[in-house]
Amino acid sequence: MDQAVSRALRENLERIQRTTDELHQAVSDVVAACASSRPTNALPSMLRAQTAAASISAALDVMSRFVSSSVQGSPRSPFETEMARIASTIPVAQPAPHTPQAAPPAPQAQRRAPLPPPPPIQVLHAEPALTENFEDDAASPSAVVAEPEYADDFDVNRLSPEEQELHRRANRVAKVSMQDIKMLRPEQVRLGRENKDLCIRLRDDIEKAHREYDRRFKPIMDHPVDYFYRWLVEILAEGDAHALGDYPYASPARQH
Repeated sequence: MDQAVSRALRENLERIQRTTDELHQAVSDVVAACASSRPTNALPSMLRAQTAAASISAALDVMSRFVSSSVQGSPRSPFETEMARIASTIPVAQPAPHTPQAAPPAPQAQRRAPLPPPPPIQVLHAEPALTENFEDDAASPSAVVAEPEYADDFDVNRLSPEEQELHRRANRVAKVSMQDIKMLRPEQVRLGRENKDLCIRLRDDIEKAHREYDRRFKPIMDHPVDYFYRWLVEILAEGDAHALGDYPYASPARQH
């Protein structure tokens, strides 16, 4: 008998616990609604709290009378008799063993379509040989470029590999620097060519590029070749050396 009473109490205590949680939530909603600018928003929460409180009070009253009658052996009410019968017939639930279920196979319609083949990889062409670079760069410029030819005894290909690499990089850096200036200052470049004062009009950009050129390629600055001057004439002046105005840097290639 005692076990049946204890089981019935446990079953009802779970329901009372759930109702108590609902009461706490309703009270929290009332507090939050009272802080708003419309007090009427608290009315639904108040009704829920009142209902939960009444349910808890009724359940506790029934349970207290049920326990008292069980202890004293007094006649039970029909409700208490029914509760005792239900408690005695409730089997103890055993946890069902967990059996993992394999995931159902994906339908054919939902399977991912095969990925398209990757685009063909573009093969970058290797840079031409060093001799070809310097033959192209040393080719005679346009007819209006007044740059003297190199000395007959100077041949880049006779230099050490380190110096040949410096010449190749110096040629590339000078060309890219002039292209950058032309792209960033198109209007100033156009006016400089018209007024033949490119070195004056673009003094800051040219000076900045020349400082970097001189810093990186100082070991070959005394060689009779000036890539900086050559690309300055070819790109900014469009082959007209007179459009530079006064070229402010000493150039062994021009003084030779």
